[in-house]
Amino acid sequence: MTNTNVVSARRVCKSFHDGSRTLQILQQVELEVTSGEQVVILGRSGSGKSTLLHILGGLLRLDEGEVYIAGKEMSSASVRSQGRIRNESMGFVYQFHHLLPEFTALENVAMPLWIRGGKDAKNAKTKALALLEMMDLVDRTKHYPHQLSGGEKQRVAVARALVGGPAIVLGDEITGNLDLENAERVLQLIESVRKELNTAFVLVTHDHAVASQMDRRLWLDRGKLQPYDQ
Repeated sequence: MTNTNVVSARRVCKSFHDGSRTLQILQQVELEVTSGEQVVILGRSGSGKSTLLHILGGLLRLDEGEVYIAGKEMSSASVRSQGRIRNESMGFVYQFHHLLPEFTALENVAMPLWIRGGKDAKNAKTKALALLEMMDLVDRTKHYPHQLSGGEKQRVAVARALVGGPAIVLGDEITGNLDLENAERVLQLIESVRKELNTAFVLVTHDHAVASQMDRRLWLDRGKLQPYDQ
């Protein structure tokens, strides 16, 4: 498969105002991620890792710079256009799974395609079932979130992030609430998805065990993003 840029962030700046103080969180951040690449962003608490992830996903406006996702400009797009880019090209996984409690595992995974509508909506359950099978959850499709273990919920969340065939998945502390065995299982699934679908992953974490399994490690400190080789 050819590797193309699925994330291109250039000269990204972001600050927050706290009374009379201005807190500069990101300063001229540059990031390129190619298809199928696994990138992890490390840094101290409060360094701006989640802020950067939210900017890449169009969930937070930047002050300066530009962000392209799968060749489409995200940073200056309208809210509606950003939503379309997210639905078509991106997936999200967070530390807390954020599954909808009134829907089954299968319905939670199918939801992004139902929202998209059209032909995708008609095939949503078929695609959702195939992903749940990949996640070794085919016997849990009719279970509701409260009937699933923590590791199962997170695997459902990964399946939901992948159902739309995104070019890139953004993950924020995705193993933070999991024990060692389930964390390792989620990471193995990410690796198999990368090989099978050529999906890129950008993960934010404090866990160096997670970071050691990624293709590229970056360190965010004082607003700057740089290679991390420790």
